[in-house]
Parts: sequence; structure tokens; C-alpha cells
Amino acid sequence: MSQHTAHRGGAVWALVITSVAGFMAALDNLVVTTALPSIREDLGGALDDLEWTVSAYTLTFAVLLMFGAALGDRFGRRRLFLAGLAVFTGASAAAAMAPGIDSLIAARAVQGVGAAVMMPLTLTLLTAAVPAERRGMAYGIWGAVNGLAVASGPLIGGSLTEHISWQWIFWINVPLGVALLPLARLRLAESRGTGAPLDLPGTLLASGGLFGIVYGLVRGPVDGWTGPLVLTGLFAGAALLAGFILYSVRAKNPMLPMRLFRSRAFSGINTASLLMFLGMFGSIFLLSQYLQGVLGYSPTEAGLRMLPWTGMPMLVAPIAGILSDRVGGRPVVAVGLFLQAAGLGYLARLVAADTSYAAQLPGLIISGIGMALYFAPAANLVMSSVRPQEQGIASGANNALREVGGALGIAVMSSIFSAQGGYQSAQAFVDGLRPALVTGAGVVALAGAAALLIPARRRSTAVAGRNAAAAPEEAETVAG
Repeated sequence: MSQHTAHRGGAVWALVITSVAGFMAALDNLVVTTALPSIREDLGGALDDLEWTVSAYTLTFAVLLMFGAALGDRFGRRRLFLAGLAVFTGASAAAAMAPGIDSLIAARAVQGVGAAVMMPLTLTLLTAAVPAERRGMAYGIWGAVNGLAVASGPLIGGSLTEHISWQWIFWINVPLGVALLPLARLRLAESRGTGAPLDLPGTLLASGGLFGIVYGLVRGPVDGWTGPLVLTGLFAGAALLAGFILYSVRAKNPMLPMRLFRSRAFSGINTASLLMFLGMFGSIFLLSQYLQGVLGYSPTEAGLRMLPWTGMPMLVAPIAGILSDRVGGRPVVAVGLFLQAAGLGYLARLVAADTSYAAQLPGLIISGIGMALYFAPAANLVMSSVRPQEQGIASGANNALREVGGALGIAVMSSIFSAQGGYQSAQAFVDGLRPALVTGAGVVALAGAAALLIPARRRSTAVAGRNAAAAPEEAETVAG
């Protein structure tokens, strides 16, 4: 076997392993939402307890992402990826066997820890395995699989709950994890970051700040935005994050070097990612309930009808990756975000208590194409805007912002929904859904505007690959 063939085979294996691992972590964000009634029937618990089965995962996942990436950079990315995958797989089995609601919530929190270590390293390991000139296509497939996982969570969770049992939304991770562990050990190459010592003060400040913010966002719609714990979480979280920024500016080896944000490419794509996930998560969360609660579809039927949106990344994202290699990531990402905003705006104008599915279809397709165009180039922009040894922490930061954006999206759009409507009747649901979707469309349009701030590409991706050691300030000229 030639060296070229072996290298190509290694890249394919890396793509398969990292895409499946990313799928598992991303899927578990929303997979529980359609199973909550069945879980309540089996395990009991108040509405607040049930919401914690979703929130416990989001919380630990978002809070520990940057720390997980830093651990991988320090102790070996493959080693920590394997550890995260093992923790995630074991916690999935524990969730499936949970005898009560409290043990289920605990297992979900541990799942989030495993996902936080595993998820940022998928992109770093993939980048190390794939030649620079082929990364657009690889990121396209990786992005398509992750986008499909996030968006199809309600469908997969609903279908498994409806046709087998809710436990299978967790059992499904176990054979995948068990199969991936030996493959990852044998097929992925070990790599490390800068080798700098772990930044413990920065880790504590960032983790504490993210915990406070995400906790406040998650609990706000339930406890009320003026509740003492919610306000404490939001204000303390904001103060700790401000402290993290001030500390990182002065620290010798910070967990997240603030100079990365001098790169317009890095700042622009991270802002766009936060806003895109805010609009997308909140919209999917409410639209999947609209199809079931208002239009009367079963969880499986509702999920299938969302496929023109949620399944589109599988078709379009690889093409978007190739496009980004040829014309640069900035125009592809911006067009994608504006298309998704247009699709959400169309749906906001159209939704009613008796809207036909055929009338919704154009909005779902436009949103799907837009989401697909975003995913692949976004990954490429993040990874090409920093030095190779900083790609792990860049991936962790981007994933953390996306998770916070998702939590913020569900919290903000649920609050708008509750203020303007509710679950009392089909019309009340629509009255709340419409302004929430308008908000989602506006936020995603802002994400498109943020993407336009990314510098245009001046040199080819091949040159970028040869100059991979360039500083972020230089790298931003090739990232767009």
C-alpha cells in the first residue's frame, strides 16, 4: 500500500469516527424533548424535574467544553477523546437503566461531561488527519452529520419512544460507543497542543461563569426571570466571565488567548455561530411542538415532516464544503444564514391553527438549505483562523458558544412564546409561536451580518495549508 493511499485511508477513518462521535453528542441535546411525557409516566416527577433531564446535559456540556479541549491539548487529544467517549457511553447506559428521575438527571449530567471532552476534539483530530486542500469536503460531511443530529433529535427521540420505549433514546448510544472505542484507538493519530500547563484559574472562572449564565437561561422560563436563583446565576456568571476575560488578557498561558479575537475571522464566525444556534434551536424546539400539539401529528409524523429542513444538511453540506474550498467560506456562510432567516420569516408569516403542510414546505426547504450552507464552511473558518496548535481550544470555544446560543435560544423564544400565547388552545399556541419565529428570523439575519464582517479570502486554501503556522492576524486573510 502506498503512503498516499494509507494517508487517505487514515483521513476516511478519522472522518467516520469523528462524525459518528459528534452525531452522538449533538443528538443528545434535543433527543429527550419528545420523550418527556413517557418518562414522566414511568418515573414520575414534576415538570421542573423533567426539564432538568434536558438541562442537566446542556449545562455540563456547555460549561466544560473549553476545559475538555484544554485537557486534550495538554495530555493528548486521542487519549482524552477516548476517555470522553467512554464516559459518554457509560452514562448513556446508566440513563437507560435509571430507576428514578433523580438518577436519570445525574446520568444526563455525566453524559454532558463526556460529550464536553469528546466533542471539541472531534474537529481537531479530523483537521490533523485530512490534508489542507481536502478539509472543506471533510468539514462539509462532519457539519452535515452534526447538523442532522441536532435537528433530528426530536424525530429520533419521538420515534424510539413511540415504537419501542424511551430508554432506547439512550441505549442507541451504547453499541455506537463500544464500536468506536477500538476504532479510535487504532485509527486515530495522537496529537497535542502547545504543551503549556493547564490554566486552572482561567478554567475555574470560565466554567463558573458559563455555569451561572446557562443555569440562569435554563431556569428563567420556569422560575421567572426575576427569581433570586435565576438573577444570581446570570449576574454572578456575567461577573465571572468578565473576570475570565480580564485574567486571560494578562495571563502567560491562558486557556483561551484573548488575542485570538483580534482576528476578524475568529470573532466573526464565533458571533455568527452563537446567533445562528440561538435562532435555530429555539425555532426547532417550538416548531416540533406546533406540528404535534396544533396540527395533530404523532412524534414520528412530525419528525418526518421536518425532514425537508433537518435532512437537508446531508444533501447540501458536502457541496457547501467544496464551494467554500473554491470561493471562500464567508460568502457561503452568509448566504446560508440569510436563507435560513428568510425561511423562518416565511414560516412566521404563514403559521396558523389550520396551515397545510404543503404551504409550510417552501419555508422548511429554504431553512434547510440555509442551515446546510452554514455548517461546513463555519467549521473551516474556525479552524483556519488560528494556529494549528491552538485549533483544539478554538474548536472548544466555538462549540461552547454554540451550546450557550442553543440554551439561550430555547430560553428566549420560550419566554416570548409564553408572554404572547401558550398551550391553552391551538390559537393561543400560534399567537405565541409567530413572534418567537420572527425573533428567530431576526437573530439568524444578524448572524448573517456578523458573517459578512469576516475578511474575504485573498489566497488559496492550499497556500493557507502551507502557511498553517501563520499568526491569527495573518491567518484571517486566508480564512474567508
